[in-house]
Amino acid sequence: MTVTNEDELEGLRAIGLIVANTLQAMATAMEPGMTTRELDDYGRKLLEREGAVSAPEDCYDFPGATCISVNEEIAHGVPGERVIKAGDLVNIDVSASKNGFFADTGATFRVRPVAATLDRLCRDGRKAMEIGIRQVGPGKPIAGIGDAIGLFAKKRGYTLIRNLCSHGVGRALHEYPEEIATWPNRKERRHLMEGQVLTVEPFLSLGAQWAVEGDDGWTLYGDPAGPVVQYEHTVVASRNGPIVLTQAG
Repeated sequence: MTVTNEDELEGLRAIGLIVANTLQAMATAMEPGMTTRELDDYGRKLLEREGAVSAPEDCYDFPGATCISVNEEIAHGVPGERVIKAGDLVNIDVSASKNGFFADTGATFRVRPVAATLDRLCRDGRKAMEIGIRQVGPGKPIAGIGDAIGLFAKKRGYTLIRNLCSHGVGRALHEYPEEIATWPNRKERRHLMEGQVLTVEPFLSLGAQWAVEGDDGWTLYGDPAGPVVQYEHTVVASRNGPIVLTQAG
């Protein structure tokens, strides 16, 4: 989607705030002993209370209102009977629509106590996203996002999952530009347009390079195995700098 007027921007801001607040509330409510289904049910109630519709459920018949991925599950984890435990890394991905506008956000949370290496990985995962967001602007090369994130990851000794991309969003959950690499991609020649709406969501890892699908047809795992974190915002390419739509308030 490309934003062309203030009404569109306000529609995006509204759903962006809803998904951001839902994500933050789910993270606050999460505790050892809770199942991922219980956490998802809580997220569903929050979305429904705001009049929002779960995007993965509505668009793709995903078996949950949100995606909750624990430890070796790196994305698209299906909520179920898995019990959250102390020491877990839990990724929560919340995407939804309201009044024809979509927003998408996610983050990895630590259920303490966790190892110092995982603390560092989480901090750097958020930094990687922020570095990518700073490359968003009208006329800027899309490849600049992956180049900047890739340089940061290399300097810090991390790998990046190379088949999970950022994407356009706004009037649909996934739209043009459908695939935005968050790693260096020499084949990328496109540039961002003013008002373009996209996610920035690198998957930073201590060794994993690819996402592979599990037996349930949804859940993705790192290959080779290694801790993976993901942080995601929905952003608008504005001439005054990137507008982050998915900040809790």
